[in-house]
Amino acid sequence: MQRYAEALAAGSGPIALDAERASGYRYSQRAYLIQVRRTGAGTALIDPIAVPDLTVLNDAIGTAEWILHAATQDLACLAEVGLKPQALFDTELAGRLLGRERVSLAALVASELGWGLEKGHGATDWSVRPLTQAQLRYAALDVEVLIELRDALAADLIRQNKTLFAEQEFASLLTFSPRDRGDDAWRRLSGIHRIRKPRNLALARELWTERDAIAAQRDVAVGRLLPDTSIVAAAAAAPTSMEALLALKDFHGRGAERYARRWWDAIARAGALPVEQLPTLALAPAGPPVPRTWAERNPPAFARLEAARTGLAELAERMSMPVENLLSPDLVRRLCWEPPVPPDRDAVEHALLQGGARPWQITATRDLFQMALRIEAPE
Repeated sequence: MQRYAEALAAGSGPIALDAERASGYRYSQRAYLIQVRRTGAGTALIDPIAVPDLTVLNDAIGTAEWILHAATQDLACLAEVGLKPQALFDTELAGRLLGRERVSLAALVASELGWGLEKGHGATDWSVRPLTQAQLRYAALDVEVLIELRDALAADLIRQNKTLFAEQEFASLLTFSPRDRGDDAWRRLSGIHRIRKPRNLALARELWTERDAIAAQRDVAVGRLLPDTSIVAAAAAAPTSMEALLALKDFHGRGAERYARRWWDAIARAGALPVEQLPTLALAPAGPPVPRTWAERNPPAFARLEAARTGLAELAERMSMPVENLLSPDLVRRLCWEPPVPPDRDAVEHALLQGGARPWQITATRDLFQMALRIEAPE
C-alpha cells in the first residue's frame, strides 16, 4: 500500500475512484472493493476488508481532485476507510447539469466517449471472497474511463457556461452526509399504507424493529431476511399463535422459520402495548402538506406553487437541465407554503440561501420567486 501511495503522490492530474458495496446482500453500506486510478500511478484494486485503513492513500492524494460517479453513493463508505476528498468532480451530476437524458456511467461513457462498458456484475455480491477475474475486470473498467469522461464533460460545461454551476454543486458534496433514517423509518415499509388500525401498525413496527436488529447483527440485507410483504401480511392478519404466523401464505423469506420465535415475540410485544403507546395512523407533517391538498386548504399557497412550478419548468428547459437540479422541489414547496414577509428581493434571496440553494441557483431563480411569492389569492 505504501508503494502505491508513493506512486499516487508522484502521479499527475485528478484521481478516479469508485467503490463496490454489497447492498443487496449485506446490512452495512461498507465498501468491499475500492478502485483507484491516476495518470502515472496506474490502477489499483484494493480490498478494504484486508486493508481497512487507507489514510496513507488519502495523504498521498492531498488536495488533488477526485473523480466519482454518483458521489453520494460512495462518499460515506470511502470515509469509513479514511478517504475524504478536498475537491471532487461528479460525472453523474455533471451529466444532469448538461441536460443529458441518461446519466448512468455506461450511458455517459457511450454518449461522450463512444465506448461500451462491460456489464453484468454491478449487482453481484462483492463481499464474497475470492472475487472472480470477471468481477475484477468489471471493477477496473469503472475507473479506467473516468478521467477521460471527466475531461469530456468539463469541456461541455465550459461550452454551456455551466462551469460555475458545477463547481458550486461539487463543493456542496464535500459536506454531504447520508440522511438519518429517523425513529419512524418503519413507516416506509412497502405496502404499509394498507394498514389502517393502530394495533396492526404497532405489530408492523415491532416486526420491522426486530428484523432490523437481526439484520444488523448478522450483516445481511433486510429484504433477504424477511421481505416487507411478509411484515405487512403479518401485521394485517395479526395471528394469534406462532403456528398461525408461519401458516400465513405471504409470510416467507430465508429467516421466516429460522427466527420464528423472535417474530412471534415481536408480535406479542405489540399486542401487550397500552393504547396510549400505539402509533398514530399518520405522522404530523414536518413541512408543508402534500400539494394535492393545497387548493382546498390554502388557495394562495396553491396559486404560488403553480406559478413557481410553471416558471421553473420553463427556466429549466431554457437552461437544458432537470428542474429538480435547478432547485430542490422540497424547497419550492416550503417557500410557496410559507413565503418570507415581505417577499422582496433580499428576503427571497435569504430564504433560498437558508433552504440550501447554491449561489448560482439563487441568481437563476430569485426574480421568478419574487413574482410568484407575491401572489395572495388565485386569479
